[in-house]
Amino acid sequence: MMSGQKELLVIIPAYNEEKNIQEVLKQIRSQRIEELADVLVIDDASEDSTAQIVKASRHLLIRNIDRLGYGNALRVGYQYAVKGNYRYVIQMDADGQHDVCNIPVIYKRLLETDVDGHAPDIVLASRFMKGSSAFPVSLLKKIAYAWFRLLVYAAAGRKIADPTTGLQGLSRKAFCYYSDFRHFDDKYPDANMIIQMLLLKFFIVQIPAVMHARTGGRSMHKGISAFWYMCRMFFDIPAIIFRIKILKKEAEAGLQNVDER
Repeated sequence: MMSGQKELLVIIPAYNEEKNIQEVLKQIRSQRIEELADVLVIDDASEDSTAQIVKASRHLLIRNIDRLGYGNALRVGYQYAVKGNYRYVIQMDADGQHDVCNIPVIYKRLLETDVDGHAPDIVLASRFMKGSSAFPVSLLKKIAYAWFRLLVYAAAGRKIADPTTGLQGLSRKAFCYYSDFRHFDDKYPDANMIIQMLLLKFFIVQIPAVMHARTGGRSMHKGISAFWYMCRMFFDIPAIIFRIKILKKEAEAGLQNVDER
């Protein structure tokens, strides 16, 4: 780790978020997050002024020449964190739904240990726990969330309140594992990744979060994208279960490589 570098990196993937990213970065400054963490925005080949706004803010910026997708943009951030020797990562969206006030809370939970001295590998910030802020959800989405909760419980035996949350804290062990392209969904990393990490015995905890409804831009789960998202989950979750429960050697090899980093 370089002199003056923080141990925490905040990763913000962004695609055409000029209407939202400026306010997110403004909140980061006003809440003095820069004293706690380095902030990296991965601009996934935006066609608007997202990159120019980030440059003006003087935060770290990586620009993808071609659009790689949400999952790949996150993995670029994980790879940066691995090479930069960061100990922790917090990932959040650029659309303003994830309130910046969650960052110190997630970071504190990443540092806390249980009675056996184990710190979390992953902290999931949830919209649907006691203590979470009110978050408007349509009936269709309520059904989808309930379905994903059922899938996670059936596959891994854990009740996860918000299995599609993108606001997460990761230990070095977790983001090193994710940084390998074989271990992370390049498009829609959601409940499938939670199932994977639970089956691999990563220590996952949940905390309530403050989140807001999107006020501008376009969600990646709208229109035809929502259809492809559901198709991806339908095929990917059984594949993950098969890879980990049947092809155990592959999973063990991946974890051994993480331990060496």
